[in-house]
Amino acid sequence: MSEQNNGGIFGSASPKLTFIFGLVVGLAVVSFIGFLVLLFGNFRGGKESATVVNNQPIAQVQNPTPNDAQDAEPPVGNFRPVDVAKDHIRGDKNAAVTIIEYSDTECPFCKRFHVTMQDVMNTYGGKIRWVYRHFPLVQLHSKAPKEAEATECAYDQGGDDAFWKYVDRIYAITPSNDGLDLAELPKIATSIGLNKQKFETCLSSGKFTSKVQEDENDGITAGARGTPYSVIIAGDQKIPVSGALPTSELKQMLDSVVQ
Repeated sequence: MSEQNNGGIFGSASPKLTFIFGLVVGLAVVSFIGFLVLLFGNFRGGKESATVVNNQPIAQVQNPTPNDAQDAEPPVGNFRPVDVAKDHIRGDKNAAVTIIEYSDTECPFCKRFHVTMQDVMNTYGGKIRWVYRHFPLVQLHSKAPKEAEATECAYDQGGDDAFWKYVDRIYAITPSNDGLDLAELPKIATSIGLNKQKFETCLSSGKFTSKVQEDENDGITAGARGTPYSVIIAGDQKIPVSGALPTSELKQMLDSVVQ
């Protein structure tokens, strides 16, 4: 009876051949693992680029260069004063505390924060006024500028009441990340009682393109690096709020300034 070769297919192989084979297998395994990591990273990231500021997600055109101060809240820059005749204001126009929000209707974090702001307004009643300004991240959301113009066309027909109804509806139905079919924009207008033909004429004319751009420029000088970006104004205090802060945390900030 012959002795069984327990070395298998490598039993008779030279050490040199075994080493080369092992090296090839090792490189193949490492390459496969790297491929899986890259694939998973792209799947997780999708189209939305985001970073985290103060533990809250904020959509950005580009991620900032990593540095030791990345998590520090930048100081509030200059922004145009609130104009009760021109700004879109929800709540008491003369409230002592103001929240200016720079937002993008196709940003998923803005969609989340919109609900937070609605909760805040229900809680504080006439003590706070909510000012909405446009900050479409066009490199991420190509549909956001036209949606912003649509909200202005709603305002053009029905004032701030129509504006806020329109904004609420967009955030309610959009899947975010350019998921809203622009054909829905006139349908939203009719659903809140606006004239469809007038709305479509306004939207196709580009009447409010410059208004949206003006808001975006204002957001940049105010210090917005992404969306949502908000500023709480109470007297001489200007408190920046970057990202989709949950209701509980935003209320803690407001409780320190609301009388």
